[in-house]
Amino acid sequence: MRKKLIVVNDKMQKNYRYYLVEPAGKNFHPDFKPELTPAKMLALGVFGGRYMRDCGNEFPKSWFKNAKLHPEGVPGHSKSLNFFKVDASQPLKVWQEKGWIHPDDPRGWFQWYCRYYMGRRHPDDERQIKRWKAMKRHIQQIKKNCKPGDLNCRKKQRQALLHWAYDSRRI
Repeated sequence: MRKKLIVVNDKMQKNYRYYLVEPAGKNFHPDFKPELTPAKMLALGVFGGRYMRDCGNEFPKSWFKNAKLHPEGVPGHSKSLNFFKVDASQPLKVWQEKGWIHPDDPRGWFQWYCRYYMGRRHPDDERQIKRWKAMKRHIQQIKKNCKPGDLNCRKKQRQALLHWAYDSRRI
């Protein structure tokens, strides 16, 4: 695959440039096996519809065709758009204060994942994959405390797992 230059100009980044060096959805790190694509996550309802509303030029239009997005220009987010209808997110400011945000991905983990999925490889990949793997503890909590397939059990944890590309509907 030839490298493809992507130039980002949105509300959070101006003239940010990166290269796609892998085919979309292919050649992931062997330890990174997300169960949901970014498009599927957006269609299921994640982050109260707040994420990625102004990123249509960076990512495939097909990702946004069925996306559940909070109305542009309206403050806040809509937990009703989340698959489990609960708020399972912390504000971006909390993520920034904890040092979880890399400057190249100012929206956080999901932005990193979207770019990784599209074929970007970045020095922050290892850290982000470790963070993704750490979410497995929530899967164990659901398995330990819920009957299989009981989607009403631990809805907040299930929603948080959707935010991290784990399909918690199958637990």
